[in-house]
Amino acid sequence: MTLPPEDPSPLPDEDDREAALQRLQEAYADERISHEEMDERLGRVLTATTHSDLASALSSLPDEHPGSTSTIAAAGGRIRRRGAWRVPRVLKVGSAYGRVRLDLSRAVIEYPVVDIELQLGTGGARITVPRDAVVDVEGLHTGWKDLRYKARRRSRSGGPKIRISGTMGFGRLKIRHAWR
Repeated sequence: MTLPPEDPSPLPDEDDREAALQRLQEAYADERISHEEMDERLGRVLTATTHSDLASALSSLPDEHPGSTSTIAAAGGRIRRRGAWRVPRVLKVGSAYGRVRLDLSRAVIEYPVVDIELQLGTGGARITVPRDAVVDVEGLHTGWKDLRYKARRRSRSGGPKIRISGTMGFGRLKIRHAWR
């Protein structure tokens, strides 16, 4: 009997578990798995020590909804989203020049983690996140001006994690938390 090779990947982090839990919840809500199967898989996800343990708990589930990635692009002019718009799991925003305004304060955010990938040339961008959101800007590279973001001192738990990555040329990115 041959044993499978050890999983060389690092231990699953909180984001990996949250994504796995989201997939399980979607499958249960869509009635693709029973209550008993949900409980069993949930236990396996919460006690997983490797990525292969997570993968086995999600085996036979369909992939995430194809609508979980959206792209907004413009050569010039404004890109603006505000109000009660539905935020996809991955939002790609591209603009050669012009302003970008994304207001997520009243948006419908269905995912525990949202990735916003910026590919901006010139022009500034302003992103308003929900009051209880946690913002991660580690993957963002700015060319000319610095990022303006002041992390909240006290963050309430339960809010979405907004990961902002990509590149900005000659504009400034301002991120702020909503007041309400």
